[in-house]
Amino acid sequence: MALAVPSRSLRAVHPAWLLVAAAITSQILYPLLPDGPRTEITTASVVLFFLAAVADVTRVHGGRGAVLLITIAGGGGLLAEAVGVHTGFPFGAYAYSGTLGPELLGVPVVIPLAWVMMAWPALVVARTLARRPGAVVAVGALALTAWDVFLDPQMVDAGHWTWTHPDPGLPLVPGIPLTNYLGWLLVTTLIMAALHMTLPPHDGPSGPAAALYLWVYFSSVMAHVVFFGLPGSAVMGGILMGAIAIPFTLALLRRRAREPERP
Repeated sequence: MALAVPSRSLRAVHPAWLLVAAAITSQILYPLLPDGPRTEITTASVVLFFLAAVADVTRVHGGRGAVLLITIAGGGGLLAEAVGVHTGFPFGAYAYSGTLGPELLGVPVVIPLAWVMMAWPALVVARTLARRPGAVVAVGALALTAWDVFLDPQMVDAGHWTWTHPDPGLPLVPGIPLTNYLGWLLVTTLIMAALHMTLPPHDGPSGPAAALYLWVYFSSVMAHVVFFGLPGSAVMGGILMGAIAIPFTLALLRRRAREPERP
């Protein structure tokens, strides 16, 4: 009988949580491996995060919610990237190096998956910190854009894409133009507005989505300092994404403190 308890407990865990655990494990492995397989681990990590986000939005909003998330965030991200890589608008002139696998419209397929994987957590964060529709969209756009302060320097350093005119950039983060972040703000505002309009608010923040966002923040600060040799992006990302992630953490702790104790 003792062996049956873990089995029942495992069955009680929603697949979204299992995928969150798998995604986090893949990111822990990334800096510990030699340079050779890191590209494959990068792709696997994005796919697992994507699946975790889709599983969680399905848990909260059903299959329709998953279709909306993939269509709006994935389709919108793909469209923005395709236009961007061919015209330079809205991010600035850049080019993929061909290291991230198959491409669609000149964009690695893994890229729109990355837009999906963080759009859902960003929306959950925004709805926790704001109430009015305009404020939710603004906070969600900032929550998603701030992540790129970590993402872009890491991917450029790994050789996955390059910028034609990298200056001027953020302090301490050379090689990434300011136009990139302005373009992100434009695209993320549109994505957040569409998601907030089509996905009805949920009672309380989603645990898996919250875990994904906070893991990305805290692990990115550490990884950029300890493993990637990018202290500048660790500082700037820590400040800019922290302006969202830290209030979100405090909001979760306050909510938890107000919850009645379970017998």
